[in-house]
Amino acid sequence: MGIMTMLQKLNEEDMMSTLRKAAGLFLLFIVVLGLQTAAGAQAEAYQVIGHTELKALVDADMRNFLLVDARNPEEYREAHIPGAVNIPQKKMDNLLGLLPADKRVRIIYYCNGVKCGKSKKAAIKSMEMGYTNVWVYAEGMPVWEEMGYSFYKGGDYEKKIETTKIVPQDLKKMMDTEPDSVTVVDVRDPEEFAEGHIPGAINLPLQNFASGSGVLDKDKKIVVYCNSGGRSYGAYKKLMKLGYKNIYQAIFADWKEAHLPVAG
Repeated sequence: MGIMTMLQKLNEEDMMSTLRKAAGLFLLFIVVLGLQTAAGAQAEAYQVIGHTELKALVDADMRNFLLVDARNPEEYREAHIPGAVNIPQKKMDNLLGLLPADKRVRIIYYCNGVKCGKSKKAAIKSMEMGYTNVWVYAEGMPVWEEMGYSFYKGGDYEKKIETTKIVPQDLKKMMDTEPDSVTVVDVRDPEEFAEGHIPGAINLPLQNFASGSGVLDKDKKIVVYCNSGGRSYGAYKKLMKLGYKNIYQAIFADWKEAHLPVAG
């Protein structure tokens, strides 16, 4: 065998060795990625329960499961579902003794609605600890109240709040100059909305406001209004409980009195 032939053969062998090593590393990468993906999927494999099914469970026998309010103690003391224990998500590590010793027991977490992440984080934490029957009542306390189900009311539940009001001229300017940063919500009935409303407003009637609140962006300013203030006050309180921070209340009668445009 000539020298050139030998060198060529050595180069081919080196190339094949390099390719085999690369293939092995790639295979290892795929395996690790698959394991990480599976672990992530497992961590979020809690189940979701709706208000109708949860109500049936609460009415039947609460000895068969643990209902956990993952909100802060102040919110729990103001109002909570009967039989729920308070394990705030942020203080969960200090209150693990409140969880059942048997990790097969059904645990249901809730907080303040679909945009609230506390119940989901608490559920994932429980699964990481080995609990195998973990659920989330994603609609949360606001929808439970809205459905008219019984719940515990603390002394401050009926306490009057002060809303941040916005006059028609300022609302019109806000909508004209920063339309992408504000959502205007008409909380009246659909029939009233159809008869006439603020241009660009969406309709979320008060009676199912919390149920439909998932369409509202928490990063935007939310302006709620009705004819004279009663229903928008109720919607304002619901937004506070749902965790919205930048909320305003407007009055449709004032808007019309200022001769501003009306759609419908």
